[in-house]
Amino acid sequence: MRLAIITDDYLPSSTLVHAKMLHELALQLCAEGHTPVIITPGSVKQGKRLKIDCVGDVTVWRFRNGKTRGVNKVVRTVNETLLSFNAWWAIRSEVELHPFDGIIYYSPSIFFGLLVKKIKSKNKCSSYLILRDSFPQWAIDQALIKEGSLIDRYFRFFEMLNYKAADAIGLMSPENLRLFDRTNDNRFNTHVLYNWADVQPPKPQLEQFNLRSRLGLNDEIVFFYGGNIGHAQDMANLMRLALSFKYNAQVHFLFVGQGDEVELIKKFIDRESLVNVTFLPSVSQDEFKQLLKQVDVGLFSLSYSHKSHNFPGKLLGYMIESLPILGSVNPGNDLQEIFTEAAAGHIFINGEDDKLSTAALDIVTNDALRNEMGKNARNLLTSSFTVKSASNTIIECLRLPH
Repeated sequence: MRLAIITDDYLPSSTLVHAKMLHELALQLCAEGHTPVIITPGSVKQGKRLKIDCVGDVTVWRFRNGKTRGVNKVVRTVNETLLSFNAWWAIRSEVELHPFDGIIYYSPSIFFGLLVKKIKSKNKCSSYLILRDSFPQWAIDQALIKEGSLIDRYFRFFEMLNYKAADAIGLMSPENLRLFDRTNDNRFNTHVLYNWADVQPPKPQLEQFNLRSRLGLNDEIVFFYGGNIGHAQDMANLMRLALSFKYNAQVHFLFVGQGDEVELIKKFIDRESLVNVTFLPSVSQDEFKQLLKQVDVGLFSLSYSHKSHNFPGKLLGYMIESLPILGSVNPGNDLQEIFTEAAAGHIFINGEDDKLSTAALDIVTNDALRNEMGKNARNLLTSSFTVKSASNTIIECLRLPH
């Protein structure tokens, strides 16, 4: 099958987990004999409306569009709204000359529904939505948007267009599936599609840097957080954890990423004089892989106020490197049950600071426990979160009559 994969960001420049996930999916589809084409925003400054290049064996169509990250919220909203229009204007002749047999699109963003409908009408093909965000609901939960406001209704309009353009929708966990179906009165064809990773042993790479030498560390246990640093993550939660280890010379915390709460981390470090915490800006995918090989524990956090149940993509990277998982979730999130049953880490409800700190101390002081949890995390990955499993599910749905 010739397949369009639509995403708001892609390699090689992206540092986002979903860009890596979609590249691994595209490579898996290639290996299975399909022909994936990535459709993604390029630069507003690129000379042509459409720039075609390759990342490995994957063809990439980059359409000219304004920035949707690293800009203020108004500019981001405008530029995201234009995604479908700019994409179709750039690719329409290519779509007519080389039609697609199926469409796979990733959300966020919620603004690709119009593009998907346009391609479907031209090519008479099926579409599959990989849904990984409940925007704008999570923004309402975080009090960033007022429910029922004009901007809420604006986003809801495009959110619904996004859903209606899909013949099948893959949610990231059973609890998310139940919540989505209940919220939308079971109107859509939905099922669980877990996040995925390529679980093949990575190719040996030259070490680009020595993390411990760079940070002046010796035998400390390094707790690592890598990825988006925003309101949805509630980074104050992890900073309180770091503060509880302020006087423990065995432990160091490393935060790497970008987002709205970077300044919160920096100010917290300065205010509390935390010499056991380091913040670094986003790094390339290759550097990120190098970091994962040199740390000891994978951290994550989700805001208590979330109504949906996110599965952070960063966990896959941790699991690939056999890192034990330590984190906090919103009430009802089935991540807690999944990782507890697999003995792959400790996960608590956000706000259970004492439990989180005690579990972290257990991981620090018990080498056998830390190693066993890491092995179990790797085993959980290979049993439930493979790119081959995701590919099989998506292709099966695209081939069904709709």
